[in-house]
Amino acid sequence: MTAALYTQTRPRVGVAQTAGVREKLRLVTTGSEADAAPQVSLANVLDALLIRVAGGDQNAFSELYDHIAPRVLGLVKRVLVDHAQSEEVTQEVFLEVWQNAQKFEAGKGTATTWVLTMAHRRAIDRVRASQAGRDRDLKIGIRDFDERVDNVQETVEIRIEHERVKRAFVRLSELQREAVSLAYYGGYSHSEISNLLGVPIGTVKTRLRDGMIRLRDELGVRT
Repeated sequence: MTAALYTQTRPRVGVAQTAGVREKLRLVTTGSEADAAPQVSLANVLDALLIRVAGGDQNAFSELYDHIAPRVLGLVKRVLVDHAQSEEVTQEVFLEVWQNAQKFEAGKGTATTWVLTMAHRRAIDRVRASQAGRDRDLKIGIRDFDERVDNVQETVEIRIEHERVKRAFVRLSELQREAVSLAYYGGYSHSEISNLLGVPIGTVKTRLRDGMIRLRDELGVRT
């Protein structure tokens, strides 16, 4: 991964500010002001680079990246452990740096602190997202498992109950079975059963009543 991955235009910073940054860098990088160099720390240089990045300076971004990327990766890896994820989060961090460098305020901290704070936050967010994903998968798995168990249990219970009803049904008289079958399995009304069987409605009702009482007793249903 290189800093060249992050290339977008940015508003340029003010002339005076840019001149100040250049002067800081000149004091550090040239020998003409050797006596002034010790007064400018690496932190000052990185602050200056980040300010230049806010103005869309890709060269400054490359320098900043070279200085800070190893520390960012190290910090992220301590949180995530996984190297591939750590590299991915490091890429995200520097993309955010490139896009939001203008939000850096030198008076509130150093560029290094600003970037590392961003890196730590993104690493923690990745941990939380991963945990949330695992929790979600677990909940879905449990739910699906419960549904499968419920479906199997329901199917078994239905089959068992069906077998019990069949055994109880054969204990009815033929006339009772006929009336109950037409009413509860065929969906016929009392008058329709009466017409089909050629018997009075009262007889149909009696056969149904006696048949249901017998089924209730056979199945052990208490009223």
